[in-house]
Amino acid sequence: MKIAMVASEANPLAKTGGLADVVYSLSEEFVKNGEETIIIMPYYGNFKGMIRENIEKVASYSVYLSWRIAYVEAYKTVINGITYYLLDNQQYFNRGHLYGDYDDGERFAFFTLAAKALFSHINFAPDIIHIHDWQPGMLPCLIKSEKPREEIFKNTKFVLTIHNPAFQGLCARNALSELYNLPVSLYDDGTVRFNGQVSTLKSAIMFSDKITTVSPTHRNELLNEETSMGLSNVIRLREWDFCGFLNGIDNKEFDPENDEKILQKFNKKSFYQGKEANKKDLLQAFRLEENDQPVFALVSRLTWQKGVDLLIPACYHLASKGCKVIVLGSGEYNAEQEFERLRGTYPENVGIYIGYNSDLAHKIYAGSDLFLMPSLFEPCGIGQMIAQRYGTLPIVRRTGGLKDSVIGFNEKNAEYANGFSFDDYKASALINTCDWILDIYYNRKDLFNKLAINALETNNSWSKSCELYLGLYKSLLG
Repeated sequence: MKIAMVASEANPLAKTGGLADVVYSLSEEFVKNGEETIIIMPYYGNFKGMIRENIEKVASYSVYLSWRIAYVEAYKTVINGITYYLLDNQQYFNRGHLYGDYDDGERFAFFTLAAKALFSHINFAPDIIHIHDWQPGMLPCLIKSEKPREEIFKNTKFVLTIHNPAFQGLCARNALSELYNLPVSLYDDGTVRFNGQVSTLKSAIMFSDKITTVSPTHRNELLNEETSMGLSNVIRLREWDFCGFLNGIDNKEFDPENDEKILQKFNKKSFYQGKEANKKDLLQAFRLEENDQPVFALVSRLTWQKGVDLLIPACYHLASKGCKVIVLGSGEYNAEQEFERLRGTYPENVGIYIGYNSDLAHKIYAGSDLFLMPSLFEPCGIGQMIAQRYGTLPIVRRTGGLKDSVIGFNEKNAEYANGFSFDDYKASALINTCDWILDIYYNRKDLFNKLAINALETNNSWSKSCELYLGLYKSLLG
């Protein structure tokens, strides 16, 4: 098969969240399976210096956004066997960041039009075009609306993956003609109309041949009016073409047996010695004294979605009991300040790093006992899976991919449980769960260690997801 991944970000070049991990890791698995796979993404200015010696210019052309002519320079590079095509335009992508500008709608309209034109310039006739989220969402519409369809797309099928339903690519009605050169009748007949605006995500849902999201539970949540970010009525129109496939993690990057970023490598046989050494190293990194208390950790964006209004009171509670609390992340200013106040109140028990540091993140995954992830909603999440890989038990709210990837302990499932979970989105529910875990940690240590080993042995590799996606592609191609 010839597979084209079209996305606004992908590892290792540009990342703001799990989208970049999925695009890269799935592509890597496809290549391993012998599938011809390319990634098409913007050529952002903030990573140009990373690939100066391994890149070639393959095309120069223009695209039209109504009366505007926008120039495209297309570059090719190969990273870990994956071919990337990077679409450059200084005006749109040389800004030092990926998103958040007033003209994001225009920027990604340009990207979508440039991606469509690229296929002819590189003579790549795709069997599958797999688009991700709202940014390239109009691509299936653009291609399918042409009658007859371009020869290079004659046999192409389209797959959409919804990673974050909160972002829906909303723009004004006239964007159809002013940005995409499409008739406004697509808005008037309701095909791309959503809440009184054009939605590029709705367009992707309506025009793709199959739709996926990043966990089975999140699929069900998107069909539910209360948990769908308003999309349930749209997605129900395509319910029988809608699948939920759980993401995986990069088992090469996150491998306790070969991780150069942690003090002591370990496996199942050396787990207890490795955990103890890495725990000590982690506490030293934050200048916290070692004692017999458990370490609770958080590696996350500090935003409302991640449950910060539950995390802050729970962390105060844990620190007051003498537990160590480690926080790595950044996000909403008020949340950052609340965690700083927590450290000021309990400096002997709390370590905070505002920002992101990959080396430190690895130390946290390897050295912590428990990993906090009580999200309000979580389409998939990877932090809980990475924690499991290092034998660190996740504490999650049963939502989305957290429910699908963490088997919460109860008194009947100790043989296979690999974390802890709760339901109610309340600080008291998280605090009560933590108190129950502390009782197990102090008084039933053999059980706690058994659960940690279960987590260590959990298989969260991308190979399972790859099989599901390839099966879906083949079902479309017949």
